Amino acid sequence: MLGRIVVSSLLALGLAAAAGAQAPTPARPISLEDALQRALPASELVGLARAAVTRAHGEQLRARSEFYPQVSSSASYSRLLKSQYSGFANTDSSTGPARPNSCDRFFSDPALPIGARVDSLEKSLECVSAVNPFGSFGSLPFGRANTWNLGLSASQTLFSGGRVLGQVQAANAGRRSAEIGQNAAEAQLILDVVQTYFDAALAQQLAAIAQSALDQADSTLRETTLRRSVGTVPEFDLLRARVTRDNQRSLAIQRAADRRLAELRLTQLLDLPASEPISLITAPDDSGLASTPSLKELVARDGDTLTERRAPVRQAAEAVAAQEGLLKVARSQHYPSVSATSAYGRVAYPSSALPGWNDFLTNWNLAVGLQLPLFTGGRIKGDNMVARAGLDEARLRLRQTEEYAQLDAQNTRQQLTSAREALRASEGTVEQADRAYQIADLRFREGISTHTELSEARLSLEQARANQAVAARDVQVSRVRGALIARLPLAGASTAAPNSTSSRPTQRQAASTQPAAFTGSGIP
Repeated sequence: MLGRIVVSSLLALGLAAAAGAQAPTPARPISLEDALQRALPASELVGLARAAVTRAHGEQLRARSEFYPQVSSSASYSRLLKSQYSGFANTDSSTGPARPNSCDRFFSDPALPIGARVDSLEKSLECVSAVNPFGSFGSLPFGRANTWNLGLSASQTLFSGGRVLGQVQAANAGRRSAEIGQNAAEAQLILDVVQTYFDAALAQQLAAIAQSALDQADSTLRETTLRRSVGTVPEFDLLRARVTRDNQRSLAIQRAADRRLAELRLTQLLDLPASEPISLITAPDDSGLASTPSLKELVARDGDTLTERRAPVRQAAEAVAAQEGLLKVARSQHYPSVSATSAYGRVAYPSSALPGWNDFLTNWNLAVGLQLPLFTGGRIKGDNMVARAGLDEARLRLRQTEEYAQLDAQNTRQQLTSAREALRASEGTVEQADRAYQIADLRFREGISTHTELSEARLSLEQARANQAVAARDVQVSRVRGALIARLPLAGASTAAPNSTSSRPTQRQAASTQPAAFTGSGIP
């Protein structure tokens, strides 16, 4: 009896574990606000833009540093192992070099003739070394076993011909451009999230429409099969119903695949596990944007479409400012550069390894230097030509960017107008197509109409619903793009960035997942 109870318990636990393992993972509900909050820290492009700002700030500090004196310190110790001066005198490690006894008369007898004092050069050097101001040659810096050096050095640029000012101008323009690029990357991320989110929502709607049409085709096939079995419809109608159902099944499978792909792109943008199912709870309509705190105030006002306030135009203007600074740097080579330097040092030659403070001697100098290139083989002329060409190129790109910005603003306004008109037209069309399908279905069931009439009505209803879903998506994406237009990069146009900073990526992180069968207005 006990064994049966144990076996029954184990079977129950096994069945419960199997049921738990087969239970589907609940979908994570994601609103548009959740997607926006999660996308910002997960975006690589925004991180790259922030790194560009940090790098530009560092270049700015480096350029400004030449306005201030440069001060550095140094300390060194050296130990001499073998010296060429070691044979000049006999050295006692404790008392220093000793004076030879033969030199006593050389110094004590004033009557000694000078000729006798210098009768031997070798003798003279030996005796003079015993009475030099340092006490011996062993006390001079030459050949000392221990050497300590402590030093401070300072330098200050007094005149550079405009080089420092030009470098600072280019660095300042580079930082402003990097900050504009970061702002543009964040705005582009918002648009990417909205577009990818509504693309996934659109794919879900299209999949639901295709599945509804498949259910209707299945119902029609069952009705036709029943009528064929009683002989009220020809075989041709049955074949048409079966082909229509099979074609609709293929379309439903494609729409389901499109939906999964759109959801995968959204999860990738939000840095979510690809295997985790998601559920989108924000509808692609006006209420969806109004219920999103991050976008509510943004879409409530019209976007600033003035050309000079567009981010790419401002970046191009900063590129011009940077090139003007680089031209100043190139021209500064025609002028002399003047700088002042000063070095203060303490040096000691102790007999032991560690010196005392009184063992140190002082060296201190101040110098003013002037440098002027006399002949460079054409290098300065070449640098000026390159800088001038860079400035001309930046000005032309600024003009080109302004033209692109005007065209982009007009295109954005036109897209929003077209999307709204398409949405307004589709609302009435869906109602009429739905009513037409209901009538056609009733007529088919009553045997009044043919299968062809029912199929056409169902296809028209499916097309109207899909067009309405696409138009709703296009309206919301174009509204967000219009609100962000001043901060967004230009679509399909490249802009120049200052040479002192690296270019900031502004391309999109995710492509549109809108199915090809219903292209809508193609809002980018």
